Amino acid sequence: MSQATVLPPAAVPAAPVAEPARVRGGSEFTPLLRAVREQGLLEHRPWWYARGIAVNLLGIAAVVAGLALIGPSWWALLLAVPLALLSARVAFVGHDAGHAQITANRKASRIVQLVHANLLLGMSREWWNDKHNRHHAHPNHLDKDPDVAADILVFAEHQTAGRSGLRGFLTRHQAWLFFPLTTLEGFALKVYGVQALLAKDGPCRTRRERLVEGGLLLAHFAGYAALLLTLLTPAQALVFALLHQMLFGVHLGMAFAPNHKGMERPDEHADGDSWGHLRRQVLTSRNIRGGALTDWFLGGLNYQVEHHLFPSMPRPHLRLAQPAVRAHCAALGVPYTETGFVDSYRQALGHLHEVGAPLRSEWAE
Repeated sequence: MSQATVLPPAAVPAAPVAEPARVRGGSEFTPLLRAVREQGLLEHRPWWYARGIAVNLLGIAAVVAGLALIGPSWWALLLAVPLALLSARVAFVGHDAGHAQITANRKASRIVQLVHANLLLGMSREWWNDKHNRHHAHPNHLDKDPDVAADILVFAEHQTAGRSGLRGFLTRHQAWLFFPLTTLEGFALKVYGVQALLAKDGPCRTRRERLVEGGLLLAHFAGYAALLLTLLTPAQALVFALLHQMLFGVHLGMAFAPNHKGMERPDEHADGDSWGHLRRQVLTSRNIRGGALTDWFLGGLNYQVEHHLFPSMPRPHLRLAQPAVRAHCAALGVPYTETGFVDSYRQALGHLHEVGAPLRSEWAE
């Protein structure tokens, strides 16, 4: 498979896409797509991913070896921290495989995702793809994006109506409880996946898909339990699993939280449903500034605008596409949102706090 010849960031030309497309009567997105494709930024990078996957698997193997060497000791719980970081890397690879970023070969992408999602994480590939594809098609749309549907958290004031008891408490304090709640995300991904697999109207379309998914999930749960119970005492194994999954959930929450919360919602605008691809993706997404460490920690999702515009663009190309995307948005007068790491959470959590204000007012009366 051919590798892309990619221009360095300073050489990415913004001028060819700077002319507003609507003036010419065409799509706002087409000139940008053409420029990005001409730069080779949509070409796949399988060997880049192969190296990353190999390093990550070696890291997981090192953690397992560490558990075996330390043995049944409470000091072994310290290894839950690197394992959570490595598990997040596994999730990022599964995410990229689901978007066909790694290779154009659909069978290879499916295998990579099944191994990373089902076998290594215990998360249903089909359930996640179904949910995530709907999110990408209608980001931040309350009626169409499952990521902003009213559940434990709510994202618009009218979603707070009628919430009382435990749900009311969670909504009133959802900004403060956000990160504590993310400790449950690792468990939730497994539960939702198993529920979808067992549902008659679930995303698995054939019996074979259901058997493959189910078999890999069983292998994950059995292997995970057997590994911990073999190397640790039952109490240590339980605490290790809790720490690992909770830290993993917080890491995922940190990667996904700033991307869309508090950004524009198409359902708030009369013409929102008619927005073209470029406006629908750019106006609802927020980027996070940073260097190589930020890219690694957030799995490239800090380039949320570029990722939503070009879902199949390989992760290492997202930063290279950013100058052209930013310049094109400036020429069109479309706001391009980018903020710092800490400020991104301030904005996202500030939005959640504002949404919960009506219930706090009712409670105070």
